[in-house]
Amino acid sequence: MKRLRSKNSSGVVKLIVLVLFPAISFAQADTTKPRKHEFSVQQAVDYALKNNVNVKNALLQIKVQEQQNRAFTSAAYPHINASLGTTYNPNVATQVIPNFISPATYQVLIDEGVKDGNGNPIQMPNDFGFIAAQFGTKFSANAGISLSQILFDGQVFVGLQARGAAIRLYEKGAEVTSEQIKASIYKIYYQLAVSKTQIELLDANIALVEKNLRDTRIIYENGFREKLDVDKETVRLSNLQTEKQKLLNQVSNGYYALKMLMGMPISDELVLTDKVSEEQVKDGVLEVNGYTYEDRKEFQQAQISKQLLEYNVRRFKLSQIPTVSLSALYAKNAQRDSWNFFGKGDWFTISNMNLNISIPIFNGFFTKSKIQEAKIEVDKINNTLESLKRWIDNDVEAAKNNFRNAIATMDFQKKNMELAEKIYQQTKKKYEVGTGSQIEIVAAQTEMKAAQTNYVTALYDAVIAKVDFLKATGKL
Repeated sequence: MKRLRSKNSSGVVKLIVLVLFPAISFAQADTTKPRKHEFSVQQAVDYALKNNVNVKNALLQIKVQEQQNRAFTSAAYPHINASLGTTYNPNVATQVIPNFISPATYQVLIDEGVKDGNGNPIQMPNDFGFIAAQFGTKFSANAGISLSQILFDGQVFVGLQARGAAIRLYEKGAEVTSEQIKASIYKIYYQLAVSKTQIELLDANIALVEKNLRDTRIIYENGFREKLDVDKETVRLSNLQTEKQKLLNQVSNGYYALKMLMGMPISDELVLTDKVSEEQVKDGVLEVNGYTYEDRKEFQQAQISKQLLEYNVRRFKLSQIPTVSLSALYAKNAQRDSWNFFGKGDWFTISNMNLNISIPIFNGFFTKSKIQEAKIEVDKINNTLESLKRWIDNDVEAAKNNFRNAIATMDFQKKNMELAEKIYQQTKKKYEVGTGSQIEIVAAQTEMKAAQTNYVTALYDAVIAKVDFLKATGKL
């Protein structure tokens, strides 16, 4: 009995732990009319893959990456910009320039032989000083259009090549998330399915004790049993009914957990149509012929990460070669003494085209350090891949051993349960004909119930071991 309680309690804890993670950290109120769903385990998985928050966010992250790819692709397209502006100069800037007027005037006077008031020929002074002059008008306006286009940039081209790998990384991340959700759905679904068997066994035990209570009460009324025997059977019946109520409450919580994990409104009714049998648990699992590391989505994800890191090395290497770009400008410019640019007046054209070549020469070894850093990141992911291979090998072998042991335990517990039921039936017949004691039948029933509990636990453990083995080999 203690073992049954501990197993049931741990089962509830497992259910709660499985569902209380970021993918379903909160539930939204649903005001729609409750619906009834009759789901097989595959239908439950399909529903979860459409409605689980974590799965939906993983799929949205793929769309985010698609938009980021488009934003990066824009670097390879022409960039065209238009500009329109006007300027008001309350005080036109004054600049001081050398006096170029006076020398010319003096030169004319000297050439004409003009003399000063003393009758002496005019002489060219040594210093004419400066002239303060204002250039420009109080108002100006301009309108133009510019174009820029990258002709060659190694980093941009590598980035364009890496777009597909970036999308695949997030797609693989969504697959990993979906697989985790799928495994959790299988475990909770089958735990609830096994609970049906446990409830059926409890009902059978309750029916037996009820019959024993009726028989014992009749025998007592005829003077062949003590009142104590009736009280014992009453206590046993009460304990079984209490145990059933606790189990029903745990099953109800399990349904809530499964709905949360699936993304189903709590108010909806969920009916599980699949059942669990020994044949179903054993079916075809150990016939899986080997496995490859690439079968595991986590390994595929790590391989894509390595590919992206290798792109990063290429990107920094190509940053050492020249980049070529083209730019052009066409604009109109006008100046006025008053703000009247829509009336008469000239607009002057400005246009240019530029071919720009940027040649990196020395940047303080920055690029070299970034290349080395990127190579080290590749070395790290290589180490991670090797470690992941060993982890997968260990995961598969451990899951295989656990599954084989679970199957053997399940078979043993089933035989043990059948033997305990046979012993109880024989003891019951002895008790009914008066050759057996109350103590014997209570002990036989206790042993039978313990064997039933052990069988149910072994059946569920075998289901979990099957799910873990299929997940470890990438066949889930």
